Amino acid sequence: MDLDRRVKNTLFFVSVFFLTSLFTACNTHRKPSPSGYSDDLFTDKLKAAFKPIDTSNTKRIISIADNMRLTYQLDDYQPIWIKENYVPNDAAADLVADLEEMQWDGIDPERYNLSAIKKLKAKMDTTKKNSINDAITFDTALTHSYLAASRDLLLGTIRPKKVDSLWFHANDSSWNAPSILAESGNNYHSLNEYRSNVPTYKLLQNEYKLYHNLLNDTAFRQAIAAIKPGKHPDSEMLDHIHFIIKTEIPWLEPVPNDSVSNEKQIIAGYQNYVGIVPTGKLDSVTYTSLTTPPDTFLKKISLNMERVRWMQKEFGDLYTIVDIPMMELFLRRAGENVMHMRVVVGKPERQTPSLYATMANIVINPSWEVPPTILKQDVVPGFQKSGRNYLAKKGLKPYDKEGNAISVSSLNAGNLRKYSYKQDPGDDNSLGLIKFNLPNPWDIYLHDTPHRTDFAKRYRALSSGCIRVQQPQEMAIYILSQIEKINFTQGKLDTLIATHKSRWELLKTKIPVHIAYLTAFEDSTGKHIQFFKDIYGRDAKLGTFMN
Repeated sequence: MDLDRRVKNTLFFVSVFFLTSLFTACNTHRKPSPSGYSDDLFTDKLKAAFKPIDTSNTKRIISIADNMRLTYQLDDYQPIWIKENYVPNDAAADLVADLEEMQWDGIDPERYNLSAIKKLKAKMDTTKKNSINDAITFDTALTHSYLAASRDLLLGTIRPKKVDSLWFHANDSSWNAPSILAESGNNYHSLNEYRSNVPTYKLLQNEYKLYHNLLNDTAFRQAIAAIKPGKHPDSEMLDHIHFIIKTEIPWLEPVPNDSVSNEKQIIAGYQNYVGIVPTGKLDSVTYTSLTTPPDTFLKKISLNMERVRWMQKEFGDLYTIVDIPMMELFLRRAGENVMHMRVVVGKPERQTPSLYATMANIVINPSWEVPPTILKQDVVPGFQKSGRNYLAKKGLKPYDKEGNAISVSSLNAGNLRKYSYKQDPGDDNSLGLIKFNLPNPWDIYLHDTPHRTDFAKRYRALSSGCIRVQQPQEMAIYILSQIEKINFTQGKLDTLIATHKSRWELLKTKIPVHIAYLTAFEDSTGKHIQFFKDIYGRDAKLGTFMN
């Protein structure tokens, strides 16, 4: 819902409360409110204004307005944010402070009507006798804002499918803010409890604060303005360049190196940070980045905080994460990177989707069955061009629907699609020697590859969608020996590989695997944010919905 509609809805509720001010209070026994303060007049007016929610049909409780009604219904229509004499309580001040902090999540606090709430609070804090209408307006406005903000923090401000058709990374977090408010007693549950605990999120917040502070940094603005792209930098311009880099990347320090100057190291470090080729030279792309205003970086950071909110709030102590734009994989255990490697991801025309799955087994000497997309886009055109020689070159054997091998001589352009095609295990198999199975509807998995030279390339969006890993044998041995606690050495793996027979190692510990599209993600140290090229062009669409 956009801001104008939310404001109109809030005003609608306010008008309802004023219209119901003529209702007569009923002096019935009430249960204690979350704030510890009860008021019969407040309760009766609020109850008269709200229609009850049918809690038996949870699918109908969708909007924040509905959930606000549910919150008060669960609380027997008691006040939450006020105390005696209709004065805002301490929890109200805490919520106002929390809403102001939402700016560091890349979310405008006015999305939650913060200015209107602060204005009314200031009035109620200083007025000797506040009206029941002001009390109801204030209390319901804060409840509405708390529910909206908590849900946005936990689940995101936008439905992922609205902006990214290949985002399948489900957020399974349970949003129960209505019941938390209704049962909170005197304890205020901070909005921070709904924020992501994924390490990346806090780093993104810190980076957002850095660039936000640069918005009004006169010296930084002047340094940007002093850089003239295309002009050979004199000592004064170099000073401005160094100032910009030091301001944006204060941790960047050159190391003693006889072959690479400090100057070149600093430029290359900056280039790597902003996601461009680290040549160490002041080329046109680097000048463009150096003169990019802080607003642009703020937007990119906010987009990626939203994506992190789309994922689970907690990743746990053991998980693997693949960042697609970074084209790297981390296997993390107890907060440490126990494995870190380059990966090859899907090319732009065959994009790797964002998803969450669990690693169920490791296959040694996997066979490979051609998936439908590759059959359509590669095998059929290849056969039409080169005939049966194409299949022989690729090591593909045809099978019927019952899994029986058929003669290649019986194939023609007319019946080619009737059969499936497989590669036997071996060095030339498209999956290499190791496959990490992650059962999921999109048939995405991690695997070895015979194309080892691709890992040396900076740009590695080269696969048909699945993820090729740089160190498959090392990762398999680590998982089986250190996590599964079985006697599994390099020697044992070599022996199994030499059999050329497929072997499945079932995992008792199902390892969570997060495949995510984050164009701002933590660097290999886990201490800083790094920016990456938007290889699939997804930032622009998300950005239009977050304006």
